[in-house]
Amino acid sequence: MAEKKEKKAFGVASAVMLGIGSMVGAGIFIVIGQAGAIAGNIVWLSFVLGGIAALLSGYSLAKLALRYPSRGGIVEYLVQGFGEGVFSGSASVLFYLSQLIAIAAVAKSFGTYAATFMHGTQESFWVDTFALGILGFFTLINLVGASVVAKSENLIVAIKVTVLVIFTITALFTIHPEYLGVSQMPPLKDMLFAIGLTFFAYQGFSVITNTIEDMENPARTIMRAMIIAILLVALLYILTSVAVLGNLSLQEVIETKDYALAEAAKPIFGEWGFKIMAATALLATASAINATLYAATEIGYTMAKEGNLPEVYEYNVFQSFEGLIISALLIVPMILFFDLSEVTTVAALVVLIIQGVTHVGHLLRIKETGANVWTVAGAALAMFGISVLTLIYTAHHDPAIGYYLLGAFALAFGLEIALRLTTKRIVTRQIVDLFDLKRII
Repeated sequence: MAEKKEKKAFGVASAVMLGIGSMVGAGIFIVIGQAGAIAGNIVWLSFVLGGIAALLSGYSLAKLALRYPSRGGIVEYLVQGFGEGVFSGSASVLFYLSQLIAIAAVAKSFGTYAATFMHGTQESFWVDTFALGILGFFTLINLVGASVVAKSENLIVAIKVTVLVIFTITALFTIHPEYLGVSQMPPLKDMLFAIGLTFFAYQGFSVITNTIEDMENPARTIMRAMIIAILLVALLYILTSVAVLGNLSLQEVIETKDYALAEAAKPIFGEWGFKIMAATALLATASAINATLYAATEIGYTMAKEGNLPEVYEYNVFQSFEGLIISALLIVPMILFFDLSEVTTVAALVVLIIQGVTHVGHLLRIKETGANVWTVAGAALAMFGISVLTLIYTAHHDPAIGYYLLGAFALAFGLEIALRLTTKRIVTRQIVDLFDLKRII
């Protein structure tokens, strides 16, 4: 009698919901005001172009996931594309650092929204205090391995998506047409400069590739789920940006850019609307910190096992790893010494560059994945093109961003070289292709 085939956890619908939950999180609460302060009332176009870039990148990552189904994700794709060398190892370390920078951005956003409950203050003391507090709280939660936070994730996703949808639909009926008029429109180049931030709001779509081993018919499911999830989120973001910029003047957006989404709820729902949106932002950012903090330390653990981080990451502390504590300590100075705009921009740039490098590596393996070469090339060009536009803007408005980025690259390469010299370990492929297998045999 034939053995009954085990049913996989993810079909198209469940994978789409996972992708939406991962994307519609802290990013939109951070980005909407900051991007709006740059692009003005045409920020919706920045979200359109950011969504197109996400679709291109999602296609490339999905094809890589089908060929190299590994829990290492982007780390695995980098090694497959560039081999087991210093470059792929350094890029893997940089990917790990990018996760920490992203957590710092989300923690800073949590602090910003939490500080609005302190009589509307935005004093850096309170912002940093709340940011460090939430980081410390979830570090402890992850150390003791509490499952209640993970179990509540679906509820948090439902709350934040519902609040955003209700706000957006209602706000579209109360917009001030003059705020969206041509007379208020900034130069088109400003809209292009904001794409780096809007793309950051889509971050999370790559989580769909991590479920490939638990998917029903991955070849059919993963690409459909990726496209549907990104398109639905893009629609929500575009409408939300129109709602915010249609209910706040550009000056108000600039003044409240760190919490503009909550501020836009005030004219419609009053003070309670502001508080509900701010509370939703707190929920979204808190859940994002918890999920990303765990993921980042898992990356640290994997890289330690494969030869990219010190062995200290492998030691157990309660039910987690000492690497969790080190990760948290590395995040602390980012919270204290960067403002929200700086840390968000650095995080966006590092993510863009890492994904761009991953797509270049994909081009080197294009025959194995069977992907469309022009689509993958478009993904790489989009990532690097958006990075350049973002750097051009920051060179004039915040030159320190470029130095922070160079510092991140230098740190990644320095760590990789130091670890190779002291431990002799290298990042290794988890999936061996047929060509390499024949060569080994």
